[in-house]
Amino acid sequence: MPTKPEKPPADPELRRRVQELIAFKGGGHNEEAVADIIENALKLLTDVKDTGDVRVIQTAVRELRYAYRLFAPYAGTRKVTIFGSARTAPNKMEYQHALEFGKKIAAAGFMVITGAGPGIMQAGHEGAGPEMSFGVNIRLPWEQTANPVIREDKKLVTFKYFFTRKLIFIRHSDAIALFPGGFGTMDEGYEALTLMQTGKSQLMPLVLIDRPGGTYWKTWDKHVREHLLRDQLISPDDLNLYRITDDTDEAVRIITRFYRNFHSSRFVKDLFVIRLKHAPTDTALEAMNEDFADIITGPPIRRIEATPEEREDTDYIEMPRIGFGFNRRDYGRLRQLVDALNGL
Repeated sequence: MPTKPEKPPADPELRRRVQELIAFKGGGHNEEAVADIIENALKLLTDVKDTGDVRVIQTAVRELRYAYRLFAPYAGTRKVTIFGSARTAPNKMEYQHALEFGKKIAAAGFMVITGAGPGIMQAGHEGAGPEMSFGVNIRLPWEQTANPVIREDKKLVTFKYFFTRKLIFIRHSDAIALFPGGFGTMDEGYEALTLMQTGKSQLMPLVLIDRPGGTYWKTWDKHVREHLLRDQLISPDDLNLYRITDDTDEAVRIITRFYRNFHSSRFVKDLFVIRLKHAPTDTALEAMNEDFADIITGPPIRRIEATPEEREDTDYIEMPRIGFGFNRRDYGRLRQLVDALNGL
């Protein structure tokens, strides 16, 4: 079994000088983590010879730092990422459908994130309006500028690498809406599903939106069921990780219902903590422990107080919450538990 690389012994003199450098800059947030980044950057002097490899690290750190700073003032507002084809013309039904969805989800209080290009991305921005939009652009040989809705807006960031761009999409999304698209749309959709299926991202609504009467996502779903599911390449519960609709009102309902009672979740050591707007009753807890016994390993589902490890999440300290031993495997079933909590 592969093992983690051993952490080399600390260099006290290097750590002292790094701390002096941080103090010289006036200090700030997460000083220990920043010190570790600086020390690892210095190791590139001996560990990585190829200039191109070093530039990947250099550019990735620069892009991520800038993007996190751009999104920080809007951390308290939930956001929906819209994916879809850049080739969809404004006269197409899918374009108008995406515009309509952008307008409705913004009216529900969500900001919109898109890849800032033309087609479905521009439609989402047009619907939401620039004040409710973020653009996460990518430099491509044939698409050098963002769409006109977001082009001059301060909430636009342009990336060189797809992997840093995709990280920002997932990190700052509270929901994902996919309209018909090509390889890129499929890539983003499968990555979002994979990250939720493996617990590498927060659970969130993922809605596949067809044009009215369309079959794009129905055909995709047929392939998933007849090949991935039938051949046992995924589990039946994984199908709970997405929803399909051709109605923009229903798409908005799917997203807003997910946050009707559920707020957020995290692991605290082996305890899985779910923050809620309203705590479940004893009767509801008893029913959930019975219905979801297959995913509980260790402590049962119960109401708990905020844990000491959550102290940095000061905005959530007073929220009701439940905690239990989750098996860290069946995230499709966990999505069903979230649905049950939202239905209380």
